[in-house]
Amino acid sequence: MNRNTRINALLLLVVAALAVLPLALGLGDHKEEPFTGADGEAETAITEIEPDYEPWFSPLYEPPSGEIESALFAVQAALGTGVLAYYFGVHRGRRQGEQRALARQGTPDGGPAASGSPGPAAERT
Repeated sequence: MNRNTRINALLLLVVAALAVLPLALGLGDHKEEPFTGADGEAETAITEIEPDYEPWFSPLYEPPSGEIESALFAVQAALGTGVLAYYFGVHRGRRQGEQRALARQGTPDGGPAASGSPGPAAERT
């Protein structure tokens, strides 16, 4: 295994541990709704400190159920992931195109360099 494969495997293991350990250790068992999120925790803390607190704003859209709210959140996450993946793909493609253009400019006829390197055509295989 090369170095990048080991690093990726280690990162994947850490992410899996972060997802499984709270469930395996029973963190949140003492709560009525474990793992509710920061919004729910903040609302609970505020109402304990100031029971008469009135929020300044109200949501523009309140989903009828938690399942719909979760589905909308998943769609939002998927769209964000798609935008990021597109950006990184375009960035990488531009960089590879620039490298190929520079490699072609290095020789007078635009063909593979005489230094014995296979040239851009071999990189595509």
